[in-house]
Amino acid sequence: MSKIHTSEIKLTVGLDENRVPETLNWSAQDGGIENEEVKAMLLSVWDNKNQESLKIDLWTKDMPVDEMKVFFHQTLVSMSDTFLKATQDEKMTATMKDFCDYFAEKLELKK
Repeated sequence: MSKIHTSEIKLTVGLDENRVPETLNWSAQDGGIENEEVKAMLLSVWDNKNQESLKIDLWTKDMPVDEMKVFFHQTLVSMSDTFLKATQDEKMTATMKDFCDYFAEKLELKK
Protein backbone atom coordinates (compact mmCIF):
# COMPACT_ATOMS: atom_id res chain seq x y z
CA MET A 1 0.00 0.00 0.00
CA SER A 2 1.39 3.40 -0.93
CA LYS A 3 1.74 6.19 1.59
CA ILE A 4 -0.82 8.98 1.21
CA HIS A 5 0.70 12.44 0.96
CA THR A 6 -1.01 15.26 2.82
CA SER A 7 -0.53 18.97 2.44
CA GLU A 8 -1.36 21.63 4.99
CA ILE A 9 -2.44 25.21 4.42
CA LYS A 10 -2.27 27.28 7.59
CA LEU A 11 -4.04 30.60 8.27
CA THR A 12 -3.14 32.77 11.24
CA VAL A 13 -5.31 35.71 12.26
CA GLY A 14 -4.01 38.33 14.70
CA LEU A 15 -6.92 40.06 16.45
CA ASP A 16 -7.16 43.34 18.34
CA GLU A 17 -8.94 43.68 21.70
CA ASN A 18 -12.32 43.81 19.87
CA ARG A 19 -11.51 40.65 17.89
CA VAL A 20 -11.09 42.62 14.65
CA PRO A 21 -8.34 41.23 12.38
CA GLU A 22 -5.13 43.25 12.52
CA THR A 23 -2.90 40.74 10.76
CA LEU A 24 -3.46 37.83 8.40
CA ASN A 25 -0.71 35.37 7.52
CA TRP A 26 -0.72 32.14 5.57
CA SER A 27 1.63 29.25 4.99
CA ALA A 28 1.60 26.47 2.41
CA GLN A 29 4.78 24.47 2.72
CA ASP A 30 4.23 22.56 -0.54
CA GLY A 31 3.93 25.90 -2.33
CA GLY A 32 7.01 27.38 -0.68
CA ILE A 33 4.97 29.95 1.26
CA GLU A 34 5.89 30.49 4.88
CA ASN A 35 4.02 32.95 7.10
CA GLU A 36 3.30 35.45 4.30
CA GLU A 37 1.33 38.52 5.32
CA VAL A 38 -1.85 39.40 3.42
CA LYS A 39 -4.53 42.04 3.93
CA ALA A 40 -7.63 40.05 2.92
CA MET A 41 -8.82 36.51 2.28
CA LEU A 42 -11.93 34.75 1.02
CA LEU A 43 -12.23 31.03 1.70
CA SER A 44 -15.12 28.91 0.45
CA VAL A 45 -15.60 25.20 1.03
CA TRP A 46 -18.36 22.83 -0.11
CA ASP A 47 -20.29 20.94 2.56
CA ASN A 48 -21.43 17.88 0.61
CA LYS A 49 -23.59 16.57 3.45
CA ASN A 50 -25.71 19.72 3.66
CA GLN A 51 -25.25 20.68 -0.01
CA GLU A 52 -24.13 24.22 0.78
CA SER A 53 -21.08 26.39 0.63
CA LEU A 54 -19.44 27.63 3.80
CA LYS A 55 -17.17 30.63 3.85
CA ILE A 56 -14.75 32.74 5.80
CA ASP A 57 -14.22 36.33 4.68
CA LEU A 58 -11.58 38.30 6.56
CA TRP A 59 -9.69 41.51 5.99
CA THR A 60 -7.47 43.60 8.20
CA LYS A 61 -8.73 46.90 9.48
CA ASP A 62 -6.03 48.70 7.50
CA MET A 63 -7.06 47.16 4.15
CA PRO A 64 -7.68 50.17 1.87
CA VAL A 65 -11.08 50.28 0.18
CA ASP A 66 -9.53 50.90 -3.26
CA GLU A 67 -7.42 47.74 -2.86
CA MET A 68 -10.50 45.80 -1.67
CA LYS A 69 -12.26 46.74 -4.92
CA VAL A 70 -9.33 45.44 -6.97
CA PHE A 71 -9.18 42.30 -4.81
CA PHE A 72 -12.85 41.59 -5.45
CA HIS A 73 -12.49 42.17 -9.19
CA GLN A 74 -9.49 39.86 -9.43
CA THR A 75 -11.32 37.24 -7.35
CA LEU A 76 -14.35 37.37 -9.64
CA VAL A 77 -12.12 36.96 -12.71
CA SER A 78 -10.35 34.03 -11.04
CA MET A 79 -13.69 32.43 -10.15
CA SER A 80 -14.72 32.70 -13.80
CA ASP A 81 -11.54 30.89 -14.84
CA THR A 82 -12.09 28.21 -12.21
CA PHE A 83 -15.73 27.80 -13.25
CA LEU A 84 -14.63 27.14 -16.83
CA LYS A 85 -11.99 24.66 -15.73
CA ALA A 86 -14.48 22.82 -13.49
CA THR A 87 -17.51 22.79 -15.80
CA GLN A 88 -16.30 23.45 -19.37
CA ASP A 89 -19.33 25.79 -19.64
CA GLU A 90 -17.96 28.40 -22.05
CA LYS A 91 -21.26 30.26 -22.46
CA MET A 92 -21.72 30.94 -18.75
CA THR A 93 -18.04 31.73 -18.37
CA ALA A 94 -18.37 34.40 -21.06
CA THR A 95 -21.36 35.83 -19.18
CA MET A 96 -19.34 35.87 -15.95
CA LYS A 97 -16.42 37.61 -17.73
CA ASP A 98 -18.86 40.21 -19.10
CA PHE A 99 -19.97 40.89 -15.55
CA CYS A 100 -16.33 41.20 -14.45
CA ASP A 101 -15.78 43.83 -17.15
CA TYR A 102 -18.94 45.65 -16.06
CA PHE A 103 -17.83 45.48 -12.41
CA ALA A 104 -14.42 46.95 -13.27
CA GLU A 105 -15.97 49.66 -15.41
CA LYS A 106 -18.44 50.74 -12.71
CA LEU A 107 -15.67 50.85 -10.09
CA GLU A 108 -13.42 52.67 -12.57
CA LEU A 109 -10.75 49.99 -12.28
CA LYS A 110 -10.14 49.82 -16.05
CA LYS A 111 -7.66 52.32 -17.40
